[in-house]
Amino acid sequence: MDRIAVVTGAAGGMGQAISRRLHQDGLTVVGIDIRWGADDDRLSDIMTCMTADLTDQGAVASLFETINEIHGRIDVLVNNAGTCMMSDFPTIPEDEFRQQMAINFDSCFHCCQAAIPFMMKRQSGDDTVRKIINISSNGAYNFDVFDPPHYRASKAAMDALTKDLARRYATDRISVNSIAPAMTETPLFNVVSEEVLAKAISAMPHGTAMQPSQIAAWVGFLAGDGGDVCSGNVIILNQGRDVR
Repeated sequence: MDRIAVVTGAAGGMGQAISRRLHQDGLTVVGIDIRWGADDDRLSDIMTCMTADLTDQGAVASLFETINEIHGRIDVLVNNAGTCMMSDFPTIPEDEFRQQMAINFDSCFHCCQAAIPFMMKRQSGDDTVRKIINISSNGAYNFDVFDPPHYRASKAAMDALTKDLARRYATDRISVNSIAPAMTETPLFNVVSEEVLAKAISAMPHGTAMQPSQIAAWVGFLAGDGGDVCSGNVIILNQGRDVR
């Protein structure tokens, strides 16, 4: 029985690492992004690439219907789509605030809303635990770093949704967790100055940023059998930086 995983933000560094890990673990991966690079056809070996604006609820509903029609099931959803906009309070433009929340939180909400009905449809004897894994951020909890408030709010909202859905669908055998990484080396590094980036990395206990493959390994664990008994958790990955 093929297990079907849907990964959002799959064209980015984190999304590619997650998709590659799930593919290595034997899942059939459907990757979704709003745009793909000219050379992203090379990703066809690890995932089926689909294009959608995940901030559009109607487009998301249609997309998940198509995925279910093609594959007949949805076992894992990884809400990885996201970005960080760097205007600072109190001068954050309204359109930037709305866009930040839409990309990071609305997309997650719409994808969960579309996926869960298909996750609940099971053939007789299928007791597989379905998984929703939300990629949050350490910035929702650690206020010593540079993250702007609208970014923090979008990720904190995601984590509140994680806990609600975990409780709401526990008896339906759907586990929902968030992974909240600290500094991880992705193209989002390019949105901050070298000085700010160096300061943030120096605060990491190992003196280095984490790698997307390390975060992907946690996604792989939660998507596997070990994740069957884990739900409603925000798993903070920061090399022990905030232990007191």
